[in-house]
Amino acid sequence: MKALPCPRLAARALILKDNRLLLVNAWRDKSADLWCAPGGGVERGASLPENLIREVHEECGLTVTVGTPALINEFHDPMGSFHQVDIYFHCTIISGNLCDSWKDPAGVVSKRRFFSRSEIENIRVKPDSLATAAWGESDALLYDPLEPIQRS
Repeated sequence: MKALPCPRLAARALILKDNRLLLVNAWRDKSADLWCAPGGGVERGASLPENLIREVHEECGLTVTVGTPALINEFHDPMGSFHQVDIYFHCTIISGNLCDSWKDPAGVVSKRRFFSRSEIENIRVKPDSLATAAWGESDALLYDPLEPIQRS
């Protein structure tokens, strides 16, 4: 039996500004309509907060402080070997502003924007409990069990 690769670990930021949540459209295909929290894969030898600070800056041009974890989400590709575990942290912007001219060096994030709670109900977002975690509707650390990966 062939061993499957270990799950990929990622850190993601829940950033509220003026009661609006920062989301990114992290698809090279700029027409994709799926939004998620900024962040990405962790690099060995750096803490989760260090990785998250780097990822948010790369994707959005913002510098953040990292607070408490709010959500653990798992997703996978049922037709392949991809499996990722995302850990979402509450974060606060300490410098920078969103700018349309900012370019993600990896070329993955195509759009970034703040959404109100009511706007999130009308767009495609993942994971399903993102809004609940972001707006602190639960005092407990939330867990979204394994779900299939979303395609653009």
